[in-house]
Amino acid sequence: MTLSKELIIKDVNKGFTVNGNHVSVLEDINIDIKEGEFVVIVGHSGCGKSTLLKIIAGLETADTGSLTIDGNEIKKPGTDRGMIFQEHRLFPWMTIAKNVQLGLGKLPKAEKEKLTDHYLSLVKLSDFKNAYPSQLSGGMSQRAAIARALITQPEILLLDEPFGALDALTKIELQQEILKIRNECKNTMIMVTHDIEEAVFLADRIVVMSSRPGRIKDVIKVNLGHHRDRGGSDFAQYKKKIYDYFFEEQTLPPEYVI
Repeated sequence: MTLSKELIIKDVNKGFTVNGNHVSVLEDINIDIKEGEFVVIVGHSGCGKSTLLKIIAGLETADTGSLTIDGNEIKKPGTDRGMIFQEHRLFPWMTIAKNVQLGLGKLPKAEKEKLTDHYLSLVKLSDFKNAYPSQLSGGMSQRAAIARALITQPEILLLDEPFGALDALTKIELQQEILKIRNECKNTMIMVTHDIEEAVFLADRIVVMSSRPGRIKDVIKVNLGHHRDRGGSDFAQYKKKIYDYFFEEQTLPPEYVI
Protein backbone atom coordinates (compact mmCIF):
# COMPACT_ATOMS: atom_id res chain seq x y z
CA MET A 1 0.00 0.00 0.00
CA THR A 2 1.41 3.41 -1.04
CA LEU A 3 1.44 6.00 1.72
CA SER A 4 -0.11 9.38 0.99
CA LYS A 5 2.54 12.03 0.38
CA GLU A 6 1.43 14.68 2.84
CA LEU A 7 3.03 18.10 3.12
CA ILE A 8 3.32 18.81 6.84
CA ILE A 9 4.07 22.39 7.91
CA LYS A 10 4.83 22.53 11.63
CA ASP A 11 5.50 25.54 13.87
CA VAL A 12 6.96 27.64 11.04
CA ASN A 13 8.14 31.16 11.83
CA LYS A 14 9.84 33.59 9.46
CA GLY A 15 11.10 37.16 9.72
CA PHE A 16 13.32 39.59 7.85
CA THR A 17 15.67 42.38 8.89
CA VAL A 18 14.55 45.72 7.46
CA ASN A 19 16.66 48.84 8.15
CA GLY A 20 18.25 47.07 11.08
CA ASN A 21 14.92 46.05 12.61
CA HIS A 22 13.49 42.55 12.79
CA VAL A 23 10.10 42.25 11.07
CA SER A 24 8.09 39.13 11.81
CA VAL A 25 6.32 37.89 8.67
CA LEU A 26 4.97 34.44 9.60
CA GLU A 27 4.15 33.14 13.08
CA ASP A 28 3.21 29.64 14.23
CA ILE A 29 2.13 28.24 10.88
CA ASN A 30 0.75 24.71 11.21
CA ILE A 31 -1.11 22.87 8.46
CA ASP A 32 -1.13 19.43 6.86
CA ILE A 33 -1.89 19.27 3.13
CA LYS A 34 -2.93 15.90 1.78
CA GLU A 35 -1.81 14.43 -1.52
CA GLY A 36 -4.07 15.62 -4.36
CA GLU A 37 -5.63 18.50 -2.38
CA PHE A 38 -6.18 21.97 -3.80
CA VAL A 39 -5.44 24.43 -0.99
CA VAL A 40 -5.78 28.19 -1.51
CA ILE A 41 -4.19 30.73 0.85
CA VAL A 42 -5.87 34.15 1.14
CA GLY A 43 -4.94 37.20 3.16
CA HIS A 44 -4.06 40.90 3.07
CA SER A 45 -1.00 42.10 1.16
CA GLY A 46 2.14 41.65 3.24
CA CYS A 47 0.75 38.85 5.44
CA GLY A 48 3.42 36.38 4.29
CA LYS A 49 1.39 34.28 1.80
CA SER A 50 4.01 34.38 -0.94
CA THR A 51 6.81 33.94 1.58
CA LEU A 52 5.16 30.74 2.80
CA LEU A 53 4.89 29.51 -0.79
CA LYS A 54 8.59 30.23 -1.35
CA ILE A 55 9.49 28.31 1.80
CA ILE A 56 7.53 25.31 0.51
CA ALA A 57 9.34 25.67 -2.82
CA GLY A 58 12.70 25.74 -1.04
CA LEU A 59 13.48 29.26 -2.30
CA GLU A 60 13.37 30.63 1.27
CA THR A 61 14.12 28.95 4.59
CA ALA A 62 12.03 29.13 7.75
CA ASP A 63 13.66 30.62 10.85
CA THR A 64 12.15 27.91 13.02
CA GLY A 65 9.85 24.96 12.48
CA SER A 66 9.84 22.30 9.79
CA LEU A 67 8.31 21.36 6.45
CA THR A 68 8.27 17.75 5.30
CA ILE A 69 6.93 15.85 2.29
CA ASP A 70 6.39 12.15 2.89
CA GLY A 71 8.62 12.52 5.96
CA ASN A 72 11.49 14.17 4.06
CA GLU A 73 12.43 17.68 5.18
CA ILE A 74 12.34 20.48 2.61
CA LYS A 75 15.76 22.14 2.55
CA LYS A 76 16.08 23.32 -1.06
CA PRO A 77 14.19 23.40 -4.39
CA GLY A 78 13.39 20.05 -5.95
CA THR A 79 11.71 18.55 -8.99
CA ASP A 80 8.91 17.27 -6.74
CA ARG A 81 7.70 20.91 -6.58
CA GLY A 82 6.90 23.23 -9.49
CA MET A 83 6.12 26.94 -9.18
CA ILE A 84 4.12 29.35 -11.30
CA PHE A 85 4.50 33.09 -10.66
CA GLN A 86 2.26 36.05 -11.39
CA GLU A 87 4.48 36.95 -14.35
CA HIS A 88 5.11 34.21 -16.89
CA ARG A 89 8.92 34.71 -16.82
CA LEU A 90 9.42 33.22 -20.27
CA PHE A 91 12.74 33.94 -21.99
CA PRO A 92 11.90 36.22 -24.96
CA TRP A 93 14.67 34.85 -27.20
CA MET A 94 13.41 31.26 -26.94
CA THR A 95 10.44 29.67 -28.67
CA ILE A 96 7.56 28.50 -26.52
CA ALA A 97 8.71 24.89 -26.98
CA LYS A 98 12.24 25.73 -25.79
CA ASN A 99 10.88 27.66 -22.81
CA VAL A 100 8.70 24.75 -21.80
CA GLN A 101 11.61 22.29 -22.09
CA LEU A 102 13.89 24.24 -19.73
CA GLY A 103 13.53 21.88 -16.77
CA LEU A 104 14.09 18.66 -18.70
CA GLY A 105 17.87 18.65 -18.55
CA LYS A 106 19.61 16.02 -20.65
CA LEU A 107 16.66 13.89 -21.67
CA PRO A 108 16.89 12.51 -25.22
CA LYS A 109 15.55 14.91 -27.85
CA ALA A 110 12.70 12.59 -28.87
CA GLU A 111 11.46 12.32 -25.27
CA LYS A 112 11.67 16.11 -24.81
CA GLU A 113 9.58 16.58 -27.95
CA LYS A 114 7.01 14.03 -26.80
CA LEU A 115 6.62 15.66 -23.37
CA THR A 116 6.54 19.15 -24.88
CA ASP A 117 3.79 18.18 -27.32
CA HIS A 118 1.76 16.58 -24.52
CA TYR A 119 1.90 19.52 -22.13
CA LEU A 120 1.42 22.17 -24.81
CA SER A 121 -1.66 20.22 -25.91
CA LEU A 122 -2.84 20.14 -22.30
CA VAL A 123 -2.75 23.96 -22.11
CA LYS A 124 -4.09 24.39 -25.68
CA LEU A 125 -0.91 25.81 -27.19
CA SER A 126 -0.01 23.10 -29.69
CA ASP A 127 -0.23 25.52 -32.60
CA PHE A 128 2.18 27.98 -30.94
CA LYS A 129 5.17 25.76 -30.06
CA ASN A 130 7.42 27.64 -32.51
CA ALA A 131 6.13 31.10 -31.58
CA TYR A 132 7.97 33.53 -29.32
CA PRO A 133 6.57 35.03 -26.10
CA SER A 134 6.14 38.46 -27.73
CA GLN A 135 3.70 36.86 -30.18
CA LEU A 136 1.41 35.53 -27.43
CA SER A 137 -1.24 37.23 -25.33
CA GLY A 138 -0.86 37.46 -21.55
CA GLY A 139 -3.19 34.51 -21.02
CA MET A 140 -1.38 32.38 -23.59
CA SER A 141 1.99 33.23 -22.04
CA GLN A 142 0.69 32.12 -18.65
CA ARG A 143 -0.50 28.86 -20.22
CA ALA A 144 3.05 28.32 -21.45
CA ALA A 145 4.35 28.96 -17.92
CA ILE A 146 1.91 26.35 -16.59
CA ALA A 147 3.14 23.84 -19.18
CA ARG A 148 6.75 24.58 -18.18
CA ALA A 149 5.94 23.90 -14.52
CA LEU A 150 4.04 20.70 -15.30
CA ILE A 151 6.50 19.14 -17.73
CA THR A 152 8.81 17.95 -14.93
CA GLN A 153 5.76 16.18 -13.45
CA PRO A 154 5.96 17.69 -9.95
CA GLU A 155 3.98 16.17 -7.12
CA ILE A 156 3.14 19.63 -5.79
CA LEU A 157 2.31 22.65 -7.96
CA LEU A 158 2.71 26.04 -6.26
CA LEU A 159 0.81 28.97 -7.78
CA ASP A 160 1.68 32.51 -6.66
CA GLU A 161 -1.23 34.64 -7.90
CA PRO A 162 -0.81 33.23 -11.42
CA PHE A 163 -3.91 34.93 -12.82
CA GLY A 164 -3.65 38.24 -10.96
CA ALA A 165 -2.48 40.30 -13.95
CA LEU A 166 -5.05 38.94 -16.41
CA ASP A 167 -8.36 40.41 -17.52
CA ALA A 168 -11.49 39.01 -15.88
CA LEU A 169 -12.61 36.72 -18.73
CA THR A 170 -9.14 35.25 -19.30
CA LYS A 171 -8.82 34.69 -15.57
CA ILE A 172 -12.08 32.72 -15.44
CA GLU A 173 -11.02 30.64 -18.45
CA LEU A 174 -7.66 29.77 -16.86
CA GLN A 175 -9.29 28.95 -13.52
CA GLN A 176 -11.39 26.37 -15.35
CA GLU A 177 -8.33 25.07 -17.20
CA ILE A 178 -6.29 24.64 -14.02
CA LEU A 179 -9.04 22.44 -12.59
CA LYS A 180 -9.01 20.29 -15.75
CA ILE A 181 -5.21 20.00 -15.47
CA ARG A 182 -5.49 19.05 -11.82
CA ASN A 183 -7.97 16.31 -12.66
CA GLU A 184 -5.68 14.91 -15.36
CA CYS A 185 -2.31 15.27 -13.62
CA LYS A 186 -3.48 14.58 -10.03
CA ASN A 187 -1.04 17.14 -8.58
CA THR A 188 -1.36 18.61 -5.13
CA MET A 189 -1.94 22.34 -5.74
CA ILE A 190 -1.27 25.22 -3.36
CA MET A 191 -2.27 28.68 -4.55
CA VAL A 192 -1.87 32.18 -3.11
CA THR A 193 -4.46 34.75 -4.17
CA HIS A 194 -6.15 38.00 -3.16
CA ASP A 195 -9.24 37.00 -5.13
CA ILE A 196 -11.81 35.52 -2.73
CA GLU A 197 -14.12 34.35 -5.51
CA GLU A 198 -11.19 32.56 -7.14
CA ALA A 199 -10.40 30.85 -3.84
CA VAL A 200 -13.98 29.59 -3.39
CA PHE A 201 -14.16 28.42 -7.02
CA LEU A 202 -10.93 26.40 -6.89
CA ALA A 203 -10.21 25.21 -3.37
CA ASP A 204 -10.88 22.06 -1.42
CA ARG A 205 -9.77 24.08 1.61
CA ILE A 206 -9.10 27.80 2.08
CA VAL A 207 -6.44 28.97 4.55
CA VAL A 208 -7.33 32.44 5.85
CA MET A 209 -4.32 34.44 7.05
CA SER A 210 -4.25 37.37 9.45
CA SER A 211 -2.48 40.59 8.54
CA ARG A 212 1.26 40.77 9.30
CA PRO A 213 2.62 38.89 11.07
CA GLY A 214 0.75 36.21 9.18
CA ARG A 215 -1.01 33.62 11.33
CA ILE A 216 -3.65 31.12 10.30
CA LYS A 217 -7.03 32.50 11.39
CA ASP A 218 -9.08 29.64 9.98
CA VAL A 219 -9.02 26.73 7.55
CA ILE A 220 -12.33 26.47 5.69
CA LYS A 221 -13.36 23.26 3.95
CA VAL A 222 -15.34 24.09 0.80
CA ASN A 223 -18.18 21.59 0.40
CA LEU A 224 -19.48 22.64 -3.00
CA GLY A 225 -18.61 19.65 -5.16
CA HIS A 226 -16.68 19.86 -8.42
CA HIS A 227 -19.11 21.96 -10.46
CA ARG A 228 -19.40 25.30 -8.69
CA ASP A 229 -21.94 27.99 -9.47
CA ARG A 230 -20.41 31.42 -8.88
CA GLY A 231 -23.91 32.90 -8.69
CA GLY A 232 -25.27 30.35 -6.22
CA SER A 233 -26.31 31.18 -2.66
CA ASP A 234 -23.98 28.55 -1.14
CA PHE A 235 -21.06 30.00 -3.10
CA ALA A 236 -22.00 33.48 -1.83
CA GLN A 237 -22.06 32.26 1.78
CA TYR A 238 -18.47 31.03 1.54
CA LYS A 239 -17.42 34.38 0.05
CA LYS A 240 -19.18 36.25 2.85
CA LYS A 241 -17.52 34.13 5.53
CA ILE A 242 -14.08 35.04 4.20
CA TYR A 243 -14.94 38.72 3.69
CA ASP A 244 -16.14 38.81 7.30
CA TYR A 245 -12.70 37.66 8.48
CA PHE A 246 -11.02 40.50 6.59
CA PHE A 247 -13.47 43.21 7.53
CA GLU A 248 -14.74 42.05 10.93
CA GLU A 249 -13.61 45.31 12.55
CA GLN A 250 -14.80 47.49 9.66
CA THR A 251 -18.06 48.32 7.93
CA LEU A 252 -18.15 46.71 4.48
CA PRO A 253 -18.66 49.07 1.55
CA PRO A 254 -22.01 48.44 -0.19
CA GLU A 255 -20.43 46.63 -3.14
CA TYR A 256 -19.09 43.92 -0.79
CA VAL A 257 -22.35 43.21 1.00
CA ILE A 258 -23.80 39.84 -0.05
